[in-house]
This record gives sequence, C-alpha cells and structure tokens, in this order.
Amino acid sequence: MEIDISPKMAPAQIHAVFIVVPRFNITTLITMVETMRIANYLAPVPIFSWEIASFDGAKITASNGMTTTVETADDTLQPAKFAFVLGSWGTEHYANKLLIAWLRKRARAGTRICGVELGCYIVARAGLLDGKPATIHWSWLNGFRETFDCIDVREGLFTLDSKVMTCAGGLAGVDLMLRLIEELQGSSFSGEIADQMLHHPIRNAATPQRSTMGRSTETMLPLVREAMTLIENNIEEPLTVPEIAGLLDVSQRQLERQFKKHVGCTVVQFGLLRRLQNARLLLISTQLSIRQIATASGFNTLSHFAYSFGKFFDRRPSDYREAWPENEPAPSWPGSLSDFLNTLNGKQDKTQVDRA
Repeated sequence: MEIDISPKMAPAQIHAVFIVVPRFNITTLITMVETMRIANYLAPVPIFSWEIASFDGAKITASNGMTTTVETADDTLQPAKFAFVLGSWGTEHYANKLLIAWLRKRARAGTRICGVELGCYIVARAGLLDGKPATIHWSWLNGFRETFDCIDVREGLFTLDSKVMTCAGGLAGVDLMLRLIEELQGSSFSGEIADQMLHHPIRNAATPQRSTMGRSTETMLPLVREAMTLIENNIEEPLTVPEIAGLLDVSQRQLERQFKKHVGCTVVQFGLLRRLQNARLLLISTQLSIRQIATASGFNTLSHFAYSFGKFFDRRPSDYREAWPENEPAPSWPGSLSDFLNTLNGKQDKTQVDRA
C-alpha cells in the first residue's frame, strides 16, 4: 500500500523538516504532523509548514509495510526551525554519510535537531548529543547507553533542554510537539490542540515510558511496581531480595507474597526475565561480545548466561543476533514479557498437577 503524506500548503511562519529512513514508524510521523495541522486549523493564520524527506529515495517503506512518497533530501531543502529524524527497527545500524553531514550543517545553522525513536542513533552518530541529555525508546535504552558512553542517557518521553532534542517515539511524539507549541504559542493554545486530539493529559519530558512491565496497571500494588523499578534500574548488578525489601522498608516475606500475587512469579524469577530481555536487546542493538553482554546483564559466568538464555528463548545467544536479517520485513521476537510470565505460570501449574 502506498500513501502520500507530503503537505500541500504554502510555507508558513515556522517550518519543520521530517527526515525518515527505511522502516520508520509511520504512526509517530503522522501524529507529530497532525499536531501541527490542528495548530494551523485553530490559528487565525497558519503557524506551521513542513516537508517530509529522505536521503534514501523518494519512496520509503515504513515498519508496517506502507510505502510513503516523500521529497528527496539534499541541500535544497528549505531552511527550518526544526528537523526531526525518524527511525525505527534497524536504525541502530543505519549509516548514511550524506544525512550525517546534512544534520551537522543544519545544526551549525541554528536548526533545532530532534532524534525520534531510533532516529536518536543517527543524531548521536553525527556527534550532536555528546555531553547532552538524551532518551530513546525504552527497549533500546541500555543498548544506546552501551554504544554512546559520552551521552547522558536517561529514561523519559523526550528531552528539550538543549538545541538538540530526543524523543522516545510512539505517542510521545504528540507530547513533544504539544510542549514545543507551548513554548512558541503558550499553554492555553497547546491545551486546545490537546482537546481536539482527545489527548490528555499532556505529559512532561520526564514521565516514565512504561507502567505495566507485563502486568495490568489496574490491580498493580505500588509496592510491586516500586520493586520492579528497582530491578529494572539494577540489571548489571542485581539486588538481592533482602536488599530490595530493605530499600522498600517491607519484610522479605511480604514482598515475595505480594509479588507472587500481582505478577505471578517470584522476585528472583522476574529479575532473571528482565536481565534476559536486556541481553536479548543488547545482542541486536550493539556490537558487544556475548561475554560483555552477559556481564552487562548481571550474569557472573558465560555458561550461566548461555544456559538461562537457551532455556527461556529456545536458541543460543549467537543465533539470536540473526533475529532480523536485512532481507526480512520484520524482526523475529520470541515474545513479550507477559508471554514469558504466563508461560512460567503454566509450567508451575503443570508441575503442581504432576506432583498431585
């Protein structure tokens, strides 16, 4: 399916350029553009204009298989106040010297650059994020941190506190655009746009990207959520269950009981699953050796890592690096965290039946 989302409007006061690369997230692009379109709709005269371009040709296929007709990017693109670089799966390995040079030139000219989702990798390779705060989609956060140790990588929806911005992607792009419009036109106007989009509340930059970690938010006890966050933040050097209980000022018995009730597994089992997921993502998003990945994921020995990885993912770490060959349209994932938890619960239930 092919669509054309190039704007058909005259240049307005504030111009933005969206640079897309193959397999970009088309939903993120459309919602970011739509935020500006609604701003123009509500304003007495159009505030924004934009163009969508690529350094990879005039027809770009998004991650959902849709083909988009865009402008061919080069130095003839209009001067812009903002330049957004959008990339998704596979962009961690994307390299285009023309795009890198273009970004550096635009940054020197005063354009505000923003890496969106895995487009942050491209902006980082241009050297524009060195020494600056940055975020990226949570599933690539640790891989991004391992690849660029000169960047202040943090989890959040977006960063705005420098001339170079980052955004985690997804619907966080809407929040970013609304905050930028708030800077330019005030909070009342950005609030009206949010009303039109039925998007409330407008989230702040530091809002956490995740809330469930594989389980429903409706019945999740705050204690359990806090324990999950501690596990997540200490993957490389895992905390023991007594240490987690101490930090949360609860008994180990209470922590284990509530964790089992709300998550369906023990604290130790959940920690192992999170460390294995971290390893899985490092395998495909970095060039670290398998031994380095094992260490970065909190495993003391390579043999323990290989055994645990094979048990849960049914493949070797070395095989997993082929999870998404370039000639395939989508990555092959072994499943979500909730899938693993449900599978684990199923195995436990079967064991109990067999014992009975």
